[in-house]
Amino acid sequence: MASVLLLSGGLDSTVAAWASREDAPPRLALTFDYGQRAAPREIEAALAIAAELNVDHRLVKLPWMRRLTPGHLTNASSDLSATDDDSVWVPARNAVFVSIAAAHAEALDCDTIVCGFNAEEAATFPDNSPEFVRRIDAVLELATRNAPRLVSPTLDLTKPEIVKLGLQLKAPLHLVWSCYGSGPEHCWSCPSCRRLREALQKADQPGLRPGLKQADNGSNG
Repeated sequence: MASVLLLSGGLDSTVAAWASREDAPPRLALTFDYGQRAAPREIEAALAIAAELNVDHRLVKLPWMRRLTPGHLTNASSDLSATDDDSVWVPARNAVFVSIAAAHAEALDCDTIVCGFNAEEAATFPDNSPEFVRRIDAVLELATRNAPRLVSPTLDLTKPEIVKLGLQLKAPLHLVWSCYGSGPEHCWSCPSCRRLREALQKADQPGLRPGLKQADNGSNG
């Protein structure tokens, strides 16, 4: 078995990559730039995480998606604290990402696509759900010749459970970037930051500082 990783640089995709790396060793990690304001920090995080995995990384630019992406995610002057899940929904985003990953998986003869979904966001984002995974797998049986499977080791886990699993697997959680903003630090006020903060607190890790650059590695303790 071998895999293509959907690696956003966030918590879920990082822990999913670590949880799957033995059963489905990664050959390539994909990160997407679709005009989101967080793209520079997401790319920076994904590159650092891919280096930790010793896997090739490829940035896929999708400039046309910017026109479909809510202003909260693209406009640097937007107030992230005023956003909610409905206001940051990007039409068909995960379907697009998985389709691109499937093309790479077929070309590389990989039988697995690894992504980071979670039980909490599945409640409001249907493209994070077990049903989405099941139906995508059915599509890929017809869309590709090798029918790669979409696998998400974090699919049934809550955010605190994902943090705990990441710590257990020794994943580099200090490198992740989960904020909808561009930094230099997490804003801690957007929906994604609020979920991460709550997860760290419930996992008894309130002092963990995600979003560190590689040069700051030693200051994480």
